[in-house]
Amino acid sequence: MPNSVKNKRTPPRWNRLNREIDACRRCPRLIDHCQQVAQVKRRAYIDEVYWGGPVSNFGDPYAELLLVGLAPGAHGANRTGRMFTGDRSGDWLYKALHRAGFANQPESAYLKDGLRLTGCAITNICHCAPPQNKPTRQEVLTCQTWFEQLVEQLPVKVFLAFGQIAWRGVIDFMKDTNVYSGSIPKFGHGATFRFEDGRTLLGSYHPSQQNTFTGKLTEPMFNSVFRKANRMLGRC
Repeated sequence: MPNSVKNKRTPPRWNRLNREIDACRRCPRLIDHCQQVAQVKRRAYIDEVYWGGPVSNFGDPYAELLLVGLAPGAHGANRTGRMFTGDRSGDWLYKALHRAGFANQPESAYLKDGLRLTGCAITNICHCAPPQNKPTRQEVLTCQTWFEQLVEQLPVKVFLAFGQIAWRGVIDFMKDTNVYSGSIPKFGHGATFRFEDGRTLLGSYHPSQQNTFTGKLTEPMFNSVFRKANRMLGRC
């Protein structure tokens, strides 16, 4: 794969940050919800042990492409313990990543299924599954410190934001770090915005069931944003 770093060792600070996220208990409402979902399971997963807590970053610790989602799925990542794993959103995402050359396989079923990412990493604006999939503004701001620490250690060139909240989260980060001081650029599928430091924000509709079942997001549309990301990174 282009830009392969598979022979490089995972830096200690990557693992340290993920351990700190896993142990975070700053938002009692979110922790209570994650644990409640883990106890009152969906029938299809009644015999499984849920992760039931904050879900840390996943992917290549040398990534130039950072995928930014909203929050873990209650019965997806909150169950499996890995970003976009165990639900239909993940099915869509990892198929697209595999087609684009960022993933070694198109499936993501459970934590230790052999999936590896090269050249990209995945995070969320909120690391805990929120009630009704809607974190409060304060919960998003509380989680922003994890986003800041992640971006500090990655050579990110392109942010791919899934949805308007993730889009705004990247903008807020750029404002807080004095990279950008203007108004919030308009979000849209395939929308792009280039910051003064050379990094680029790319927008995509979230691969949620609501978007994919209704046809708001189709596979060709989803594939197109990854082709665009590859071009921005000089991978094709």
